[in-house]
Amino acid sequence: MRNTGGDQVQEAVASCVALLRTATDRDWEGVKAGRMSWSCRGTAFHVAEDLIAYAGQLAGRARDRWVPFEIVPEEGIDNDGVLEVIETSGALFAATLRSTPREVRAFHPYPFRSANREGFAAMGIAEVLLHTHDIAEGLGLSYEAPAELCESVLTTLFPDVRPGPAPWPTLLWATGRGDLPGRAPVTQWRWHNNLALPTDRLTLEGVTPATAADLHAGGDGGFEWVDGEPFEGTRVASGMLVKAYEEGLLRPEFGVFVLVRREDGRAVGAMGFHAAPDDEGMVEIGYDLVEGGRGHGYATEALRALSAWALARDDVRRIIAKVDQGNLPSQGVVTRAGFEKVGEDEELFVYELRG
Repeated sequence: MRNTGGDQVQEAVASCVALLRTATDRDWEGVKAGRMSWSCRGTAFHVAEDLIAYAGQLAGRARDRWVPFEIVPEEGIDNDGVLEVIETSGALFAATLRSTPREVRAFHPYPFRSANREGFAAMGIAEVLLHTHDIAEGLGLSYEAPAELCESVLTTLFPDVRPGPAPWPTLLWATGRGDLPGRAPVTQWRWHNNLALPTDRLTLEGVTPATAADLHAGGDGGFEWVDGEPFEGTRVASGMLVKAYEEGLLRPEFGVFVLVRREDGRAVGAMGFHAAPDDEGMVEIGYDLVEGGRGHGYATEALRALSAWALARDDVRRIIAKVDQGNLPSQGVVTRAGFEKVGEDEELFVYELRG
C-alpha cells in the first residue's frame, strides 16, 4: 500500500511554494486569503505553524492535548522568508512521519481525540493544499492541487463524503470552498480521523476508505500480518466498505477494524459491522482471524470491546452475529462475549447481545 506520508507532504509543499514563489514581490499582508479573514501572509505562515505542530504531536507522542509551543516569525521576514519557513517545517514534518512507527497515535481532537501518522500526514497535506488555494484566490493566481494528493486526503479524512467528479473540486466543496452540482453548500466541516479502540492485548484500528481499497485489491492495507496477508473475509468486508463509501452511505465508525497486537504491531484479523444501525438500533457484527492468530482469545477480547463500545451509544440497542452451524470455535467466541442464541436456519445460528 502506498501510505500517505513524508513524500506526499513534501510534494504538497513543493506545489505550494512553486506557485507562491511567482508572487513574492506582491503585498501579502494587505490582501485577504480568499474567503478567510486572515491575510495572505498570515495564512502562509499558518501553513508552517500547522506542519510544525503536527510534527510536534507525533514526535512528542502527545496523549491528551496540543504540545504547548509555537513558532514565531523573525522580525522583518519577507515573503521569500515565509516560504523558506514553510519548506523547512514541511521537511521536519516529513522526517517525523518517516521515523514514526505505524501504530503510534497522538492527540488530535477530531473526532475521537487521536490520529495515526497517516491521519496527521493527510491533515498536513490538506492544510498546505487548501491554504495555497486560499492565498492564490486572494492574489488572483490560478492553482489546482495534484489529484492524487487530494484523493489521499479525501479517502483518509473524509470517509463520509461521496466521491465527486474529480478529487480537487470535491475537496474544495467538502471544506466549504466551492460548489459541486447537485450538492448543497458545505458550511461546517471537520476532519474525521479513524477510530482506534484499545484492549488489553490489541488495538482495533478503524479502516479508512484508502486502506479498505488496498485490502480489497489484494494489498496488505499498510499492516504487517501474522500470516503475511489477511483472511479472505477481511478483503470481502473491505470491499463492502469501499462500496458504501462510493455510494455516500459510509458511517466509518460502523465499518471495519483491523485487530493489531500491541506487543509487536502485527495484525491478526479483522472485525466490523455490516452497516450502520437500523431504525430499531440493530447492527450485525462479523469477524475473522488469520490462522496464526487463532487459539489465543483475540476474537473474544475484540468482540467484547467493540460490542461494549457500540452498546454504549444511543443509536445501538442490540447486536447480532450469524455463525455457521459447523463453526464451533466461532460459536465459542460469541458465547464467551456474552451473546445468546436467539434463532437459526438451515446453515446459521443467530446470536444476540442487548444493551
